[in-house]
Amino acid sequence: MSKKSFPRIIQGGMGVGISSWKLARTVSMEGELGVISGTAVALTLARRIMEKVDEDDVNRALDAFPFPKMIERIRTKYAPSPDEKLNKDRFKAVSMPTIEYSKDLLELTVVACFVEVYMAKYGHDGVVGMNLLEKIQTPTLPSIYGALLANVDYILMGAGIPIRIPKVIDELSNHQNSSLPIKVLEDDGNETVYSKFSPVEFAEGEALPQLKRPRFLAIVSSAPLALHLSRSQYGSPDGFIVEMPIAGGHNAPPRGKLQLSELGEPIYGVRDEVDFKAIQDIGLPFYLAGGYGSHEQYIMATNLGASGIQVGTAFAFCEESGMEKSLKRRIIEAVKKGLGRVRTDPLASPTGFPFKVVEIEDTNGIHETAEKRQRICDLGYLREAYRKENGNIGYRCPSEPVDDYVKKGGKLEDTVGRRCLCNGLVSTMGLGQKRRNGTEEIPLVTAGDDLKYVLRFLKPGQLSYTAKDVLEILLGKNLNKAS
Repeated sequence: MSKKSFPRIIQGGMGVGISSWKLARTVSMEGELGVISGTAVALTLARRIMEKVDEDDVNRALDAFPFPKMIERIRTKYAPSPDEKLNKDRFKAVSMPTIEYSKDLLELTVVACFVEVYMAKYGHDGVVGMNLLEKIQTPTLPSIYGALLANVDYILMGAGIPIRIPKVIDELSNHQNSSLPIKVLEDDGNETVYSKFSPVEFAEGEALPQLKRPRFLAIVSSAPLALHLSRSQYGSPDGFIVEMPIAGGHNAPPRGKLQLSELGEPIYGVRDEVDFKAIQDIGLPFYLAGGYGSHEQYIMATNLGASGIQVGTAFAFCEESGMEKSLKRRIIEAVKKGLGRVRTDPLASPTGFPFKVVEIEDTNGIHETAEKRQRICDLGYLREAYRKENGNIGYRCPSEPVDDYVKKGGKLEDTVGRRCLCNGLVSTMGLGQKRRNGTEEIPLVTAGDDLKYVLRFLKPGQLSYTAKDVLEILLGKNLNKAS
């Protein structure tokens, strides 16, 4: 496989909806890899339909979906009704993910991923990818299938060890049944539990379209993990994104015993340094990510043998990103004042992975603000499955109400400092829940340590910039020239 056929710049697949279809489309049209976030897209599509967000574009994509009966059901269920707004939450509930999906949620998940990819690819012939988190296991199979139906070009996955994904992509590209083992806590001696998906059953007798196999890029933090994945019995990734610990979102934990700095942040040491020569020796294309947000660092990466770089934070605050506009502007203004510090919080994420939060007023990035939030778990994407005493499977999250978590067998100490990432990240894109009791979910913003450098993309007198501005600076203003 020729490295020349790979893009130079990968736009990171950030948050919930921050890597929007508009952002991915813009980057793709400029000849690089635009990426949509595949996290919680079922939820965000439902809320877009309810609020008529991007209505014309969403309807065009829905009309293109190959199984129209499903679209009719989704429109009927989530179409806005003025009467439904009275004395009710802003958004009606969407089923929470479980190992065995309800029919409604299965259809919504497949359709949502199709819609996001379709909108990102509409009207041009550039390449588009979808980013998924291995830690969020249960939506993976229907998410990939929905993206395949929209002719996605790349699947990206990190936040774990995505060892089986090459085989899953092979199977689903051929409309074959596929399965993934799901981690179940307290599951001593029981049979492995699988998430399963059957394209033929899903299609309900409709004709199945021919699908292409997208490339798979695994997001890793070390050469040993990359080598392990390349030798897997389930097939090798087509390339790697090697992410450093200063990247936004979830970070790999430091190797060895966790040590914290005076500010309470994980300390990364020599054992966490990446052996770039070992990565190169694997022989597959790779990209460097986390702190590679300048032209000089792009050149440095290519000199290390990389095909290019993945950049997240710079794109997260550009005009085309899915972040709510006033919040985006407020953060840029804060950065100009030397505020908006990025903190690597070892506790915030219920996954147990370190998670970057932006400390900005009126968001859950401020500890005191977050502690005042009344705990509620009504989205459920980061819940973990566990085995009950009666043998059945239940679900719990360290960020849910403390009493509920402890009653389900969770440890009290695991609830300390946890944040509701699901509600916080959805609020960051402007689709946060407003509840009938008057409470409102507020944003939780994540970014890489490079946040302090976003000012380099601003023109004099401006408080916003575009994705094209980012690409021009990253590539040395030679947008139309091959590197």
